[in-house]
Amino acid sequence: MRLIVARCTVRYSGRLDALLPESLRLIMVKADGSVLVHADAGGYKPLNWMTPPTVIEESPERMVVRKRAGASEDRLEIEIAEVLSDVTHEMGSPDEDTALAKDGVEAHLQELLAEQPEWCGEGLRLVRREWPTDIGPVDLMCREGADGWVAVEIKRVAGIEAVEQLTRYLERIRIDRTFCGCRGILAAQVIKPQARVLAQSRGIECVEVELAVLRGERQPELRLFAA
Repeated sequence: MRLIVARCTVRYSGRLDALLPESLRLIMVKADGSVLVHADAGGYKPLNWMTPPTVIEESPERMVVRKRAGASEDRLEIEIAEVLSDVTHEMGSPDEDTALAKDGVEAHLQELLAEQPEWCGEGLRLVRREWPTDIGPVDLMCREGADGWVAVEIKRVAGIEAVEQLTRYLERIRIDRTFCGCRGILAAQVIKPQARVLAQSRGIECVEVELAVLRGERQPELRLFAA
């Protein structure tokens, strides 16, 4: 991970336009191509960011981060007036981080859904757990019908971060023409409303599952909806 403390101006263009006037900020450049711009206030959230895959072009006065988004291009331009610090740290492999991120409940959910993938969608058949991509493994890769592929990411509680994670996996999986039609499913015990909205906008299906039902300890609830 590269950490740059610099006085800079940040311009974003793409789905919308945004300008951050010149100020002292922290720029994080991760090995997977993520670029995040932080201020000293505002909690853990960056002021602006770009998720992988990205192309980074750099000169002493400017860093340009580009990403294709459908027919358009997202672009983050960082005009650097002064660099106070520029250091790089080795952070370990993505596989180590993935192993640590899985808690007991998520691991158990993955095991149960691997045995019963039909809970994620009718007719799904498991191909492999921990399907590898070049930025980390997706929890389940399944088939549907004769030639459909479905990537399933499993969380205990799914927020916006889970949608972003599955989006990155799908982008990498779809690079191979064999999997260009691969769709995504986010499965969790609880899916936050904001995550549902973002997932729907990206064509990702959301499925809430219950451990007790997966274990066969009780029957799923039948819900009646008024016409």
